[in-house]
Amino acid sequence: MNMKNLSDASCPIARGLTCVGDAWSMLILRDASLGLTRFDEFRKSLGIAPTILNRRLATLTEEGLLEKRRYSERPPRDEYVLTAAGRDFLPVLILLGAWGRQYRGEGRLARYIDAETGAEIEPVAVDAVTGAKIGTRAIRVATPE
Repeated sequence: MNMKNLSDASCPIARGLTCVGDAWSMLILRDASLGLTRFDEFRKSLGIAPTILNRRLATLTEEGLLEKRRYSERPPRDEYVLTAAGRDFLPVLILLGAWGRQYRGEGRLARYIDAETGAEIEPVAVDAVTGAKIGTRAIRVATPE
């Protein structure tokens, strides 16, 4: 099954990966969550080639995670701001970062801090129905009928 076919898969993880399944897209969303909006800001932060950045921004916009807004008419310039779907991806990024810190944590690593309290964020995924930490209980997949 190729990536195009994953968008029709019954697995929500597979469908999500069709939007943000590469490192550049996730890092763009990380930077957008931290307030970056402009092409040059993303390029400088990521050290990404302009052609790759153009493609990723276009895909994230088409998929509804970013919204393109014109901020200058002369010369024409656009910025990219998170949509509700893009903002809702932040917990996924923070959890991925916590996993990276635990299992790939050598060297100096950035920390994510709650801007109001100044405390380091220690994310945990919890099932809202049972209150159990995800990963502490067996799961199964219920396929659609």
